[in-house]
Amino acid sequence: MILLFQFNSIKMKQAELVKLTTEDLKSKISSFSEQLASLKFNHKMTPIENPLRIRLMRKDVARMKTELAKR
Repeated sequence: MILLFQFNSIKMKQAELVKLTTEDLKSKISSFSEQLASLKFNHKMTPIENPLRIRLMRKDVARMKTELAKR
């Protein structure tokens, strides 16, 4: 069974991240990290149609962690 996620984060803008509260940011980081792990796992089993989503998710998580470190 292949799990398909709807990623609404084509690329999260920095302005969007600044508006989030610290708690929202932490919850988004954990959620995106779980989705990224699942996406990587599914990609190893059966190649996903757009592997660039992995890179975008990884960069979104890094952006969120950077914003959290700024606070």
